[in-house]
Amino acid sequence: MKQTIILRPPFDQLWAGLDPFDAAEALQGHVLRELEGRRTLRFEVDGRGYFAKIHRGVGWREIFKNLVCLRLPVVGARNECLAIEHLGQLGVDTMRMVAFGERGWNPARRHSFIVTEELAPTVSLESFCRGWPSMSADAALKRALIARVADIARRMHGNRMNHRDFYLCHFLLHTEPLPTPATLKLSVIDLHRALIHERMPALRWWRKDLAGLYFSALDIGLGRRDVLRFLRVYFDAPLRETLRHQARLLAWLQREAARLAKRERRRAAL
Repeated sequence: MKQTIILRPPFDQLWAGLDPFDAAEALQGHVLRELEGRRTLRFEVDGRGYFAKIHRGVGWREIFKNLVCLRLPVVGARNECLAIEHLGQLGVDTMRMVAFGERGWNPARRHSFIVTEELAPTVSLESFCRGWPSMSADAALKRALIARVADIARRMHGNRMNHRDFYLCHFLLHTEPLPTPATLKLSVIDLHRALIHERMPALRWWRKDLAGLYFSALDIGLGRRDVLRFLRVYFDAPLRETLRHQARLLAWLQREAARLAKRERRRAAL
């Protein structure tokens, strides 16, 4: 049976002599999500927090359902493992993987797990920005955060990677030391759907990321100058040139973000 195991401290010692798959399944902690074929939980070792995602295979029915809907199915923890390594190579802060395992050839029954260190103390960018419309945000920090998010998106998309869940809630702002424009640190999380393409992907891949990001930022009080600041960093070109060459894309992003917002309102009303 095909099998891959990566164990880093402290799990190389904690799980020494054990079957890592059995050890992962035996983890106890606060279950954050339980789906058929996948479990996510937080647990502690010697006072340090960790997150584990355990995949047991989604079955062919789920794989075919995703393919029929033109979605690439998530069949294990490998996506997240590769994405963490790729972001590290790009100089983008993210989670630190301490354990990974995968076994089985059959994608519908593949057993895998990944364990990452908890990033703390942190706050999601969604939560941090929520109060901007009702209170005066630190203008310099706000500009720095917009530029950092744009830089992260540019690095990812310019290096063949897209997130597929690219929302403000999946950026964690580190709160120690107190974030300033000079010291702020942002980490990208929730990478289980991320894709790394062999060649530069088609426009549709990375524009979906941008639409999701734009949608998640609709209610945090961004003005036109804030949007232009993002575009200047993301496209790494003069604004006049970007607005002229990317006019169709920018119009599509506005329509798509509005569509996503409308869909979210319908769901909330149910």
